[in-house]
Amino acid sequence: MSAIRVKICGLNSPQDVAAAAAAGAAYVGFVFFPKSPRNISIEQATQLALEAPVGLCKVALTVNADDAMLDTLTDAVPLDMLQLHGSESPERVAEVKARYGLPVMKAIGVADAADLPQIDLYSQVADQLLIDAKPPKNADLPGGNGLAFDWRLLAGRKYWQRPWMLAGGLTPENVAEAVRMTGARQVDVSSGVEAAPGQKDAALIARFSAAAQSVAV
Repeated sequence: MSAIRVKICGLNSPQDVAAAAAAGAAYVGFVFFPKSPRNISIEQATQLALEAPVGLCKVALTVNADDAMLDTLTDAVPLDMLQLHGSESPERVAEVKARYGLPVMKAIGVADAADLPQIDLYSQVADQLLIDAKPPKNADLPGGNGLAFDWRLLAGRKYWQRPWMLAGGLTPENVAEAVRMTGARQVDVSSGVEAAPGQKDAALIARFSAAAQSVAV
């Protein structure tokens, strides 16, 4: 049996980071996207990253960020991984990996079986994949919308070429079922552990992590 690795995304306070660490999370995510209620400044992220316990993987979520933005971000914040959550092409993913020397996680939106080939395509260039619910058309946010997709699409597909993480509409109540149905060994949550948009709840974080890690895989 191996433990499910949990990512708590959209953190914006030292209390959030402490709650994620106490719950046994493997990753914490900081959002750099002005339209998001979880958006934080580079200065905030720097402080949070410096205060994070050793061993907690610090992930920066960006959306179609250009080199100038990524230069500023990586120069200031001690990060362990970049998460590309926009419409970045495979070529752009490869460019970011080469330029910054950090592992890159590419988010891929899934609504139906027609979206699955993108997973194989990006697995050739990304270090990890985040499989999320595809946002509705004209949505302001590419993720963090609290939407799930049909997890049966991933059943029996435990092994792509790269490690992958399940996201989209996960909560303390459904994460165990999602893990059992998909075979995911990593899960990502943001809105599912919030009391209000952008406000994390330490009790929900603890419940989510416990529920995810209760599943034998």
